[in-house]
Amino acid sequence: MHHKNENNNHSEFLKTQKGMPAIQQNSGRYNLINEEVSLPCATLKMSAVDNNIAWMKHFAELFNVQLAPHGKTSLTPAIISKQLAAGAWGMTMATIQQAFVAYQCGARNVILANQLIGKSNFELAHQLITQSDCQLYVCVDSLKNAQALADFFADKKSTLNVLIEFGVEGGRCGVRTAEQAMELATFIKNTDSLSLQGIEFYEGVIHGENEEQEIRDFLLEVSQLALEFQQQTLFDTKQPILTGAGSAFYDLVTEMMACIPDSFTKIIRPGCYISHDRGIYQTAQNLVRERLRRSEVLTEALPGDLVSAIEVWAYVQSRPEPNKVIVNVGKRDVAFDADLPMLERAYRDGQLLSVDTSNITTTAVMDQHMFMQVDTDCPLEVGDVLVLSTSHPCITFDKWRYIGLTDDQDQITEWVKTEF
Repeated sequence: MHHKNENNNHSEFLKTQKGMPAIQQNSGRYNLINEEVSLPCATLKMSAVDNNIAWMKHFAELFNVQLAPHGKTSLTPAIISKQLAAGAWGMTMATIQQAFVAYQCGARNVILANQLIGKSNFELAHQLITQSDCQLYVCVDSLKNAQALADFFADKKSTLNVLIEFGVEGGRCGVRTAEQAMELATFIKNTDSLSLQGIEFYEGVIHGENEEQEIRDFLLEVSQLALEFQQQTLFDTKQPILTGAGSAFYDLVTEMMACIPDSFTKIIRPGCYISHDRGIYQTAQNLVRERLRRSEVLTEALPGDLVSAIEVWAYVQSRPEPNKVIVNVGKRDVAFDADLPMLERAYRDGQLLSVDTSNITTTAVMDQHMFMQVDTDCPLEVGDVLVLSTSHPCITFDKWRYIGLTDDQDQITEWVKTEF
């Protein structure tokens, strides 16, 4: 049988990406309510993103700390560039590959809030610091890793900036005791290829009924260690870095840093604030604001608040039972590790539907399907457009190669590429 165009030129075919339009609009704007975009689609409301950048910048300035936002949240150059343009000291990243993304976005200071392990990753770090003007800071928490780094960079005749990571028992990475930290610092001090630039920590692994007090106790340990290192001249700089804070307890970290001399560069690293959410980080932000109120800090000096910017648009795909609605999103599209997506609003034929979202519960997600429990009289029908909020935005970002940036009329004005 003869097959027409056996050597197909695939560039002749219309290429589509998940969440992008099949038909280009001359205006460059795509109305989500009017279904001008293939759904599901992940979006960021830019007025909310701009609000969040400005709010966190104001917070950092008010408490006299620097910002190095964790860029792994979005890993989207268009967003990272906005954070840097707003005055961030630098960016925090989780892997050496991500550090290259940060540098390409304009970051000249990059904290790798992780241990650098393995010769190929050592080589990438060497390339970044020797072939650019990037100041890279890498965490270490073991003599084994420090020795491997020292040997590699000595062979390369170059020097790597390191931060000792101080951790918590039962937590993630980091030395567990001041004695271990001192032993590691002494080792680094006696090498020519490693330069001890400061101390890094992450308080967000502490959970439980007493978490606020346990975090305060941990932060006191960190501050005492930093001052001890400074007194014993273990740092290889007169302006050492003290850096911590995720997106849930950054107020407690800045409270501790206020007691640290200004001879330290004090840096907080929240990441999820850029998009915020309506789940775990909204809950965390409520607690931040309550703590600030108790300390009488939350006044006219810090107006406004973080706003959820990230949404996922989808369709009602099926209503096979009176109390069950199936939505065409799943684990491939939305975060499911910390709370499931929630329905915010719905549209039909371009019009807002009157739906009581408080009586709708997301019960489960599969690869491409989401299950919602609804009342029998719920008006949702197959083909209705749903707008979902998410929890833990990092995972939702990770599901998309393109994110739609929207205006306040729910029109996509631009697609931006992620670098996952």
